[in-house]
Amino acid sequence: MTSETSTFPRPESSESSQPTGFGRIPLSVLELAPVGVGQTSADALRSAATMAQRAEELGYQRFWVAEHHNMPGIASTNPAVLIAHVAALTSTINVGSGGVMLPNHAPLVVAEQFAMLEALHPNRVDLGIGRAPGTDQATAAALRRTQQGLGAEEFPQELDDLLTMLGYHENGGGLGARRLSATPVASSAPRVWLLGSSGYSAQVAGLLGLPFAFAHHFSAANTLPALDLYRKMFRPSDTLAEPYAMVTQSVYVADTAEAAEAIARPARLSQVSLYTGKPRMMPSVEEAAAHEWTETERQIIAQGPSRPTIGDPEQVLAELDELVAATAANELMVTTMTHGLSERLHSFELLTKLWNT
Repeated sequence: MTSETSTFPRPESSESSQPTGFGRIPLSVLELAPVGVGQTSADALRSAATMAQRAEELGYQRFWVAEHHNMPGIASTNPAVLIAHVAALTSTINVGSGGVMLPNHAPLVVAEQFAMLEALHPNRVDLGIGRAPGTDQATAAALRRTQQGLGAEEFPQELDDLLTMLGYHENGGGLGARRLSATPVASSAPRVWLLGSSGYSAQVAGLLGLPFAFAHHFSAANTLPALDLYRKMFRPSDTLAEPYAMVTQSVYVADTAEAAEAIARPARLSQVSLYTGKPRMMPSVEEAAAHEWTETERQIIAQGPSRPTIGDPEQVLAELDELVAATAANELMVTTMTHGLSERLHSFELLTKLWNT
């Protein structure tokens, strides 16, 4: 990479040069565009765009969108398209994928999509890469149109090809990757992050000298071991001189603890439905409140791999401060899955109000 594109953060778009409005570490947003009962996917996508605009106004560092397929309650199926939309409606916030699931796509397709995004919105685009398909095998095969490349064993070579096509290194990549380049050719490259919920991606991110984002919100038991492995394995690169780790957590903030529990309950009910093989649209607060929980459902929630942060602003702030201290994270990304847009907006507004204290 040229010196213009070889540093993270970039000199012309460094995290330190863009005030976040926070006295603590930078705060960012992961958006899944939940589709609630009585809503359409179009409603969910409009809400996601509104969330991005408000996040920018509040001083959030990044706004990432996830990739999910064949799930009635989530509208974020195509990160590149949604990123283009929210980037056009904002001007300063970093926009990106949390993430693109590389097994679902040919590396050249991803490279071209994000090269175009970077050309359209220079120095604002993050390319978060995940190793898992993030969906069932039938859907993954339909995306790829072949079973080839769907296994985790293909990931290192495909990642190497992708980085080569984006100009991150000249010597790596297969023969095909060395003959190809992602166009349009931008004057800068998207920031490539590795995402993970275990030690595998942590190790790869460290060896490649890339920033690393850990999914604490659904793999809490692995958070500290993975971050420790990332830092131990880290090798300085043209991209990053020192380890840079971001932790993602589910957060629900309301004026009172009781209200926070109420807006979080629909997501818990959706989680149970997903775990029992019956994915559904996000229920309303009223529907979730009226639901009679079975013992099995209660056990699914109690035995889940992670626990969301739920409460009034002071409670949430205290718990997030503990999380940051325990992980030594450089950045915190929050995700909030609610039925209504107003509930999500209010949660983010309350969080930022105290984050700078």
